[in-house]
Amino acid sequence: MRPYLRSRAVRLALAGAAVAGAAAVLISSLAGGGLAPVPLPGIGRPARAGDPFAYEPSRQAEFEARATAGSAHVLFTKSPGGVQATAARVAGLRKLVDRASAGSGVDPNTLEALVFVESAGRPQVIAGSDPSAAAGLTQILAQTGQVLLGMHIDLAASRRLTTAIYRADALGETGLVARLLAQRARIDDRFDPAKALAAGVRYLRLARQRFGRPDLAVVSYHMGIGNLQQVLDDYDGGRAVPYAQLYFDTAPDRNRSAYELLSGFGDDSSLYYWRVLGAIQIMRLYRSDPSALGRLTDLQTAADSTAAVLHPPDRTPSFADPGELAAAYASRAVLPLPSNAAQLGLAYDSGMGSLAGKVGAPVALYRGLRPAALDLLIELAARVRDLSGVKAPLTVSSTVADQRYLNQLGISDPPTATGYTFQLERSYASRAQAVALQAMLDRLQALNLIAWTRQPLTIEVTAASDASRAIVNGP
Repeated sequence: MRPYLRSRAVRLALAGAAVAGAAAVLISSLAGGGLAPVPLPGIGRPARAGDPFAYEPSRQAEFEARATAGSAHVLFTKSPGGVQATAARVAGLRKLVDRASAGSGVDPNTLEALVFVESAGRPQVIAGSDPSAAAGLTQILAQTGQVLLGMHIDLAASRRLTTAIYRADALGETGLVARLLAQRARIDDRFDPAKALAAGVRYLRLARQRFGRPDLAVVSYHMGIGNLQQVLDDYDGGRAVPYAQLYFDTAPDRNRSAYELLSGFGDDSSLYYWRVLGAIQIMRLYRSDPSALGRLTDLQTAADSTAAVLHPPDRTPSFADPGELAAAYASRAVLPLPSNAAQLGLAYDSGMGSLAGKVGAPVALYRGLRPAALDLLIELAARVRDLSGVKAPLTVSSTVADQRYLNQLGISDPPTATGYTFQLERSYASRAQAVALQAMLDRLQALNLIAWTRQPLTIEVTAASDASRAIVNGP
């Protein structure tokens, strides 16, 4: 057991491990016998009052790094043609990026990442079918380009040419398409890559003059200067603060008005800055370590969440059968669920482990978690109760399993077989409880402490291996 888990054990009394009986969990199946019973559940100490995930100014860089990692999944799963293809397109524009940013004070890596996030390096892309919408490499609205950035945009002509381009492309007339694209770039600056990049630089400079910070300038690129100013006004009277502080120091129970504004934007505006930072990292890997980017891509796209990134299958032990799982209980690598669930704001579905008999194992074998996952589950329940004011429990519907047990269910779920994954029923006592749970899932994912997916009846949560340390020492 790692030192930080030992310190956590003092606080949570090993989150419910029994005092006696550990040595009795023997793998007698190896000698042809049956499995001995797993340790009985013990008492889990409730989480301390307060928010262990609260922002600390002295650790701004760590919060930024966590948010960048926790928000990167969409860059890998939504990049047109895949993340490597997008990186190649964007890299091909680097000379233009350098020219546009030269002498401006705008970081060229940031501008390049903005292109990655906005257009995936496609100069002709439009957010929809009408060029009045965001268009071009830097995805500038026609009105913004005309009024704020001084771009030449003949919108009526751009619309006519866009319709003609769609028609010619549908007919396979590639030569005509090329001529029409060149015509459109002459009457709509957003479709001229050099002019689009220059306009993006002008926006970032204007926003930096307004807010006095490059991070807030990037945030405003997607959120809008007016919207960001309103969030800042609600947070601290308009004072410009680091975006990490603005994001992580707002919650349903802290600076609530600013939190509701940030979380209320329906276009993931609050996550935009983290994704730009993620794109910077992708482009760095693309140039310096393509094999590492390839491995990360495989992990990011292995599932609907980042569970494989948190626990790479080739580096994270999983349990093949009941014997291996029982051995994990014996060594305290897996701990039984606490018996005082109600005190912890939890309830356990009676069906957990119901197929244990079919694999010759006790039901209790499938009612436990790795210490980090158990710590996080207890903290999650406590924070949901604090935020919602609802004392009704969250119901845990499944925890650790081995692959032989999962085969009985007809599924292969590697995270579940590691002991880091649990499922919560999507059945809530009130809307307030549901909203609080969603707020915590979003926050924990932004801290790169969980990966989660929404199933028809459950929420599947995979805890990071460093969750216990983050709870004790802060993210």
